[in-house]
Amino acid sequence: MTVVNYKLETFEGPLDLLLHLIDKAEIDIQDIPISDITDQYMAFLHSMQELELDITSEFLVMAATLLSIKSKLLLPKPPVMEYDDMDYYEEEDYDPREELVRKLVEYRKYKGIARHLSEREWERSLIYGKEPEDLSAFLPTEPVNPVHGLHTSDLVAAFQRALRKAERRTTVTRVHRDEISVKDRIRQVVGVLEGLGAGGRFLFSKLMHEDMYRHEVVVTFLAILELMKMKQIFCYQEKIFDDIVMEWRGDLRVNGLSEAEINY
Repeated sequence: MTVVNYKLETFEGPLDLLLHLIDKAEIDIQDIPISDITDQYMAFLHSMQELELDITSEFLVMAATLLSIKSKLLLPKPPVMEYDDMDYYEEEDYDPREELVRKLVEYRKYKGIARHLSEREWERSLIYGKEPEDLSAFLPTEPVNPVHGLHTSDLVAAFQRALRKAERRTTVTRVHRDEISVKDRIRQVVGVLEGLGAGGRFLFSKLMHEDMYRHEVVVTFLAILELMKMKQIFCYQEKIFDDIVMEWRGDLRVNGLSEAEINY
């Protein structure tokens, strides 16, 4: 018989070794050929002795159990004995391998569970997690109800307070805007140009300032047009979009302007 060497660290105990021998021989665990399995088991112990390895007591106990089962199977069955008008004999269905088979089946079941858990552990080890973070900033914000917690009576009371407050507002303020006529603006423009003398030039933008209202700008422009109509000034530009240059040419008596000439 060929002796096969095994490494003890591969097996966790005698039951693990027996399962290995049974699976390798591809035999039914419910019908174990004890003779062959016992020979293989003893060959394993013999190889351990040759390698000078320590054999634990549980392996020796299993060896003794296998030899005991093997011997029981080789012995003939005892004859039927009569006792008090009753036949007494060992049960025909009794199998000395039954206890060993039960232990092997149970061991195989728990070994399969352990293998499954080990695989799950390996799969879980491939998953890397991170510490939980506060993700409340990414949650959709719900609009705040401005009247949350208020009842209809509260709204009616607030409306009544607003009405009473409105009744006390008896002060009326009127804002009056100072207006200037075209005639007055002509007098102002002529006063500026007269100081320059005949042929004096003045820029239109100099008549404007940042604090002027819109109606003042319009009145100033109308005053310039009236002066051009009366041929008292001459306006021109050096180039397009350039500032308007006003040149004084007349000798208008401002204080003597006729109401019929300028009536707005």
